[in-house]
Amino acid sequence: MINEDEQIVKEVIDDFKKRAEMRRSFDLIWQINMNFLMGNQFCNVGYGNRLEEVDRQFFWQEREVFNHIAPIFDIRYAKLSKVKPDINIIPATNDERDKITAKVSKKIYSSIKNKLDINTKINQAIKWSEVCGTAFYKIGWNPNGGQIIAKDENGQEIRSGEVEFSAVSPFEIYPDSSVCESIEECQSIIHAKAFSTRQIENMYGVKVKGEKINTYALDNVSFGVGGLGFNGTVPKMIENVKEDSAVVIERYSRPSSDYPNGRLTIVAGNKLVFDGELPFIFDDGERDLPFVRQTSIAEPGCFWGTSVIERLIPVQRAYNAVKNRKHEFINRLSLGVLSVEDGSVDLDNLEDEGLCPGKVLVYRQGASEPKYLQSETLPSGIEKEESNLLDEFKSISGVSDLLSAGSLTSQMSGVAIELMISQDETRLNASIDSINTSVKHIAKKILQLYKQFATLPRLARVIGENGQIEMFYFSSSDISSDDIEIESQTEGFNTLSQRREMIMSLLKNGVLSDENNQLSNRMKCKILEMLGMGIWENAQDVNELHIKKASNENLKMLSGEEIKASEIDNHELHINEHIAFMLGEDFEKACKNDVNLEEKFLQHINNHKKFNLVEE
Repeated sequence: MINEDEQIVKEVIDDFKKRAEMRRSFDLIWQINMNFLMGNQFCNVGYGNRLEEVDRQFFWQEREVFNHIAPIFDIRYAKLSKVKPDINIIPATNDERDKITAKVSKKIYSSIKNKLDINTKINQAIKWSEVCGTAFYKIGWNPNGGQIIAKDENGQEIRSGEVEFSAVSPFEIYPDSSVCESIEECQSIIHAKAFSTRQIENMYGVKVKGEKINTYALDNVSFGVGGLGFNGTVPKMIENVKEDSAVVIERYSRPSSDYPNGRLTIVAGNKLVFDGELPFIFDDGERDLPFVRQTSIAEPGCFWGTSVIERLIPVQRAYNAVKNRKHEFINRLSLGVLSVEDGSVDLDNLEDEGLCPGKVLVYRQGASEPKYLQSETLPSGIEKEESNLLDEFKSISGVSDLLSAGSLTSQMSGVAIELMISQDETRLNASIDSINTSVKHIAKKILQLYKQFATLPRLARVIGENGQIEMFYFSSSDISSDDIEIESQTEGFNTLSQRREMIMSLLKNGVLSDENNQLSNRMKCKILEMLGMGIWENAQDVNELHIKKASNENLKMLSGEEIKASEIDNHELHINEHIAFMLGEDFEKACKNDVNLEEKFLQHINNHKKFNLVEE
């Protein structure tokens, strides 16, 4: 008799094998893409849906690889890695409390972004999406991470928990259908990865039977690339056997009528590790899948995106063929093809040494002397085809290195160069939008995990653009997912010099000035911060401290504490902060409970104005 746990394990493993077979064709595409990127470009899909090498047809055949895919990948990755997505949390209303909540939420994300090194993992995902067309992020909660808050009876540390964030390759993700266009359309997703038996025991506390697991690895193999008379060695993706290991299968299923809170089933080897509801609450209090998808080029009606490498492979094969045939023709011109009468010379000696300089050639008396056959000139069509293929690389990939391509001349204006650069980067917009959308979902899920699990106050640290370090406490009550909207703000391809030029143009046209054509102290501080010069101006750091001091005074006076204006205050900044607070809904609600509150604030503002008049 099969018990219930064994039945669940069998059902999950069968489901996993079914999905793996359904995804098999995409696996082959990704393997070919990776091989072509690394330079192993004489491979193809053979019998049994396995990659196999294409051998030389003749010993003299040229088999060099002229890899143009790798530099195109480098250019695309260099441009996409410049995208530094950030978030902007917009308060639900103009109320001061909503503004404070939004600021705290942004600080939380900024703190965790540095702690988890999110930008590095985004760059890692960009590499996967550029090679395979699709990459994934996994966002979860680790109860054994975070700060130590106490110890139990056995002396074991109790921690506050922390967000887990990782970039996941497409080889580890198995959706229930490949025709879904997004994760939202999938009913379940399997995350499968091979671990050693010792790792599984450390993670789940169970011992499983070790097996030989086939994984992909990088290896250097010599298989007949190169020119006439020598072989080359190129890296290639091969199947590697991992000893004493087992596959951990995590199946995440959305809420259904049978499972209102969703279902998470984890199988390690042949043992059931966990079977319960989805642990994470993400959207509007609903439990959801902890994955975010990122694509290079989205395909309609398909879960998997397309890589530019996949489109470049036919051009790369044609280019290698043209270049190798050209070099074979050059070999014939340089080495020559001898015409020899049968029995007139020692053929063995002639084949070994050829007609080397200074050679004494002995041939039979009365016979015709050996001579080279007349060679034809290189057809002009080969040169034209080579040039056309180089243009196809640029047109299909949508990128080119303008500085090395000779496209820029000294007669071109700055506007023309800017237009060329903008046009050259237009084809990357789809990939950039996918990165920005992914970061938006990542930030939202991170904040929602803290909303769910960060019940106790937690200490976090934020380093601002001006180098200032700020420590603050927060808990789940400081995060309101209902009134927070996350926007993805990215500098895109705008460099620091371009941003400075734009700000100087706004200053010149008076866009940032007030009605008196003057810049407020707060605007000056913000401008220096946008220019990346905040760390140089200590005076502006003092302005930031004044603004924070005024905000704290607002909260203290709201609670009934009497605050006096100080001579060291920047009175103009304090007045602006107090007036802004009085215009919010929190102040109006507080005035209903304390009829004297408005008079206290006005008296405090008048004291600042008196100090201001004395200074003037």
